[in-house]
Amino acid sequence: MEHLTPLIAVHATMALVALPLGAYQLFGGTKGSPAHRFAGRVWVVLMLAVALTSYGIRGINGDSFSGLHVLSTVTLVTVTLGLVNARRGRISAHRRHMAGSWLGLVGAFAFAAAIPDRVVPQFVMTRPLGALAFVVAVALTTVAVVALGHRLTPSPPRQS
Repeated sequence: MEHLTPLIAVHATMALVALPLGAYQLFGGTKGSPAHRFAGRVWVVLMLAVALTSYGIRGINGDSFSGLHVLSTVTLVTVTLGLVNARRGRISAHRRHMAGSWLGLVGAFAFAAAIPDRVVPQFVMTRPLGALAFVVAVALTTVAVVALGHRLTPSPPRQS
């Protein structure tokens, strides 16, 4: 079993916040709104940080890189392209890159959760209450980001 190092804890926390936040961005909310942009900026920072921190996590193939590190490199490219395309008004390309990045995150999570010797399943099995508290904290963080985005969104002027 891998050990839960501070790097793995930070990496997993950011990934687990990015997972539902990305789902909200893709399937909920108003696309292009200030709230969507705010949550999207948070999601981009999380995704880039998740990809970058992954390079410090090794152990699947001894001390070398694995296929997940290839996914991290692809994520750095696709998230950046998604951001560039949004800024240039190429919304269709933006959607494709961001959806692909999120699907890659879903796949990486499935891989991490499916192998019993990995940190995530071991944490759930050995500390179920801690895992539940962590899931609740992740959910509350996601709700807070979405709520803050809506709060920062200017309201339309009232008609008299």
